[in-house]
Amino acid sequence: MASEEVDLILEETRDAMLKAFTSFQDEISRLRTGRANPALLDTVMVDYYSTPTALRKLATVSVPEPRLISVQPFDPQGLADIERAILKADLGLTPASDGRLIRVPIPELTEERRRELVRQMRKIAEEHKQSVRGSRRDGISLVKDLEKGKEVDADDSRHGQKSIQTLTDEYCRKIDEAAAKKEEEILTV
Repeated sequence: MASEEVDLILEETRDAMLKAFTSFQDEISRLRTGRANPALLDTVMVDYYSTPTALRKLATVSVPEPRLISVQPFDPQGLADIERAILKADLGLTPASDGRLIRVPIPELTEERRRELVRQMRKIAEEHKQSVRGSRRDGISLVKDLEKGKEVDADDSRHGQKSIQTLTDEYCRKIDEAAAKKEEEILTV
C-alpha cells in the first residue's frame, strides 16, 4: 500500500512535467522561423460581430507554399475583420486579400532577428525546465513527507526520489532536444 502512494506521486509528477513539456512545444511552435506555419496565427483574435473570436473558428488556415499562409474565411463578410485582426496582432505579417482569400506572405528573417529568436527560444526553454525542476522538488518533498510520517519505508522513499529524478532528466532532455531542433529551424536560411 505504501508504494501505491509513491506511485501516485510519481504519476502526478509525470503529469506536471508532461504539461510543462507540452506548453513548451506550443510556445515554440508560435515562433516565426521564416517558414509558413499555421500556428503563427493561433493567437489572433478577430472582433467578429463585437465578439473576440479565435481566427481558427472563423476560417480555414493552410500553408499552400513554404513561405505563404492562406486564410479562407467561412463567412466572406468577415474577411475585412480577419485581415484587420492579423495586422493588429503585431506579428510582423502583412495580409493581402483578393476578396475571397487572405494571403499572408512570410518575410525572410534577418540574421539579427534569427539570433534574437534563438535567445527568446532558449529563455522559454529554461523557464519550462525550471517548471520541470519545480515539479521534481514538489514530488520529492511529498515522498519525503510520507517517509517522515512513517507511511513509507526508506527504500520506497529512495526509490521514489530516484524515479522522480529520472523523470526530471528525461523531460529536461526532451526540452533540450526540441529546443535544438527549433534552433536549427530558426537558423536555417
